[in-house]
Amino acid sequence: MKALYGQQNAPGEEMTFVFQERENLPPTRAHDVKVQVRACALSWLDTKLLSEITLKKELVPVGREISGVVLEVGSKVTFFQPDDEVVGILPLDSEESGVCEVILVHEHYLVHKPQKVCWAEAAGAVRDGLRAYTALHYLAQVSPGTSVLVLDGASPFGTIAIQLAQHRGAKVISTAHSLEDKQYLERLRPAGGRVLDVSHGKVAVAESCLEETGGLGVDVVLDAGVRLYSAEDEPASKSQLLPHKHDIITLLGVGGRWITTEKNLQLDPPDSHSLFLKGATVSFLNDEIWNLSNVQQGKYLDILWWPRLDEPIPLYEAKVSMEIVQKNQTRKRQVIQF
Repeated sequence: MKALYGQQNAPGEEMTFVFQERENLPPTRAHDVKVQVRACALSWLDTKLLSEITLKKELVPVGREISGVVLEVGSKVTFFQPDDEVVGILPLDSEESGVCEVILVHEHYLVHKPQKVCWAEAAGAVRDGLRAYTALHYLAQVSPGTSVLVLDGASPFGTIAIQLAQHRGAKVISTAHSLEDKQYLERLRPAGGRVLDVSHGKVAVAESCLEETGGLGVDVVLDAGVRLYSAEDEPASKSQLLPHKHDIITLLGVGGRWITTEKNLQLDPPDSHSLFLKGATVSFLNDEIWNLSNVQQGKYLDILWWPRLDEPIPLYEAKVSMEIVQKNQTRKRQVIQF
């Protein structure tokens, strides 16, 4: 059996991906579930995070969101039986690569897959669904009548966030980074609410949101990264389509909640003063928090919303596809189909 791994090279060099021939799986332990993988989604590897939590390895397993069929269960497994269809996310410290035909997973990281959800959709939706659920339910506590701004709404995360916010009765505004994205969001059913096309730089997001809310501002903002400095001072990797942090603070309403994915967010004293006057809060959305919390293990069933996937990819293209994902050169979730 072959499995896909990322090889960490010298600092500053790009990660390379290799298939490694695996020996036979070890015996199934008491709480282990042996799974025949049917689909595995590819996600960007945060090597800096792995290093910070002392999980830096020479070979990093690739592919953590999996769906498949149970082949065998350990002696103390109570939730699953052979032939059950399951979906889940492998933990950060997992030695298993999801891009492999058969793997061992602790039962706490799996749930039963709904029958109406196909293998690729289950694997492709679980991570972004988890992020959206964490942001809207736990961090923002979205309720009916809440106004929500989802930046880059046509991304895999944005698509699910829009659907979940609407399911909770929120009024949704989203931004699109291209005409294709705008058309995609307008085709969502139920309709994805007001869509702001920022691809040409002619739409002022703050002004449009204030106009849409009668000058009150939005209750919740889910960003996809923000610009911290002027266009000239930003690094080349930072998209100029992202809003400036001042725009978000401006459009945020009284008591508003800003959920950010910007890990290096810097707020100056004037920024803090504006947030203080509004009684607004800033929360950080860390993808891995759910997986690192023992309390939340296995609670995936409520987040399998309709994802934005590319066409399923055969196993022999996994290495090339992962290289594209790691360079952030894809707009849709990439899923390996076995």
